[in-house]
Amino acid sequence: MSGSAEIKVAPDEIDLNVEIETRHGKLDVAKRENDEKISRVLVFLRNSGVADKDIQTDFIGIRPHFENDSKSARVYSVEKTIGIKIRRVGNFEAILTGMLTNGVNTVHGIQFKTSELRKHRDGARQLAVRAAREKADALAAELGVKRGRVYQITENSAGGSWTWARNVGQVMQNASQSIGEVDPADGSFSVGQISVSATVNVSFLIE
Repeated sequence: MSGSAEIKVAPDEIDLNVEIETRHGKLDVAKRENDEKISRVLVFLRNSGVADKDIQTDFIGIRPHFENDSKSARVYSVEKTIGIKIRRVGNFEAILTGMLTNGVNTVHGIQFKTSELRKHRDGARQLAVRAAREKADALAAELGVKRGRVYQITENSAGGSWTWARNVGQVMQNASQSIGEVDPADGSFSVGQISVSATVNVSFLIE
């Protein structure tokens, strides 16, 4: 017997990956402008209640840009990418807007997550096992036999987050449950819910 279950969970964490890029004909100027914007963004994030442990520089790049067959760079670009974890979902839009105002010019990714993934996976697994057992009981009753002990079981879990580019979930479920809602401070932003799912395959003896 197979049993599947899905739990819909309101996300309580958001991971952001953003970039600041500056360009100038002189490399030292491009770097200085980038450093200044990074400093403004970091000050803004700290003033917004984001802890230092939730801010991390992910990438630093410096590239010369050449025009046609020129052997000397026409302009230099300096790029720095920052990863930010937002633990108060209701502050997401204000933080994103503030970063864009302070120099961020590219948003590479937004990932909605739950900090209690293990708890919700355990809950989905329990629902999936229950669904498999109920299926076995129903089929056994129709056949005039009894469900015996379990002699084999396998399990697979999925979900727990979703990004703006990809929706993680299951197409078919035998059971579902919805846990919690988020009421963000700004009514123009909605985080929805994320899916945590589990599927079990259980083999029973027949008595």
